[in-house]
Amino acid sequence: MNPEQDYFPVPFETFPALDALPHLWAVFLRRVPGLDVRTERETALSRLAKIHRNALDAIGFSSMPLATAMQIHSPHVVRVALETPFPVADCDALVTTVPGLCLGIYVADCAAVYLADRQGRGIALAHSGRNGTALGIVPHTIAALLAATGASPQDLVVQISPCIRPPHYETDFAATIRQQAADCGVPSVHDCGHCTASHPEAYYSYRLEKGRTGRHLAALALTSKPPRPSKFFQNSATS
Repeated sequence: MNPEQDYFPVPFETFPALDALPHLWAVFLRRVPGLDVRTERETALSRLAKIHRNALDAIGFSSMPLATAMQIHSPHVVRVALETPFPVADCDALVTTVPGLCLGIYVADCAAVYLADRQGRGIALAHSGRNGTALGIVPHTIAALLAATGASPQDLVVQISPCIRPPHYETDFAATIRQQAADCGVPSVHDCGHCTASHPEAYYSYRLEKGRTGRHLAALALTSKPPRPSKFFQNSATS
């Protein structure tokens, strides 16, 4: 298929723990069938950019600005608003209290970690692979979200996206993320359990594809009226 083509059906998944919250919308865009992404990161992202934007608009994020980060495998978190220039430099997690701003994180084996206040006061999205997890990006993001919202850890919901896992990877950083969130006092920690390297038909895997692959887009937004997915895009949730 032509990589310049605007429309590709984009399978995505959602997560029950986040679907249950009425004030936000969260999705994880999976591998785009038929799109050649066997190239380096920036070229793959350029091929995916308009496809991802069209998918977000069809799913229900239409007209929402997409807030992204440079993602440097750091412990740095930035609070963002509509006027923030994107992508945000030198950070791996974004926090907002602004409805209608879509937070976005790109991953292909690393975990996207969704964080939300049950009361709708704020959300956050973090990029947490082996290095970021070791540096404590998720605890730092929890602290930043609590500071931005005035919430307590008991008010938060944490959701871990598909990511690489043993035996395809030597480190189970998803288990470490779960423990880190629990150690921060968050009682509601969820992990979809899906391994990106185990299902190449559904997910991109940096390790399995030796760095020449695409990126998933994790998206999270505060909204007073949760959108509903377009019938033209497939919800492939299995969790």
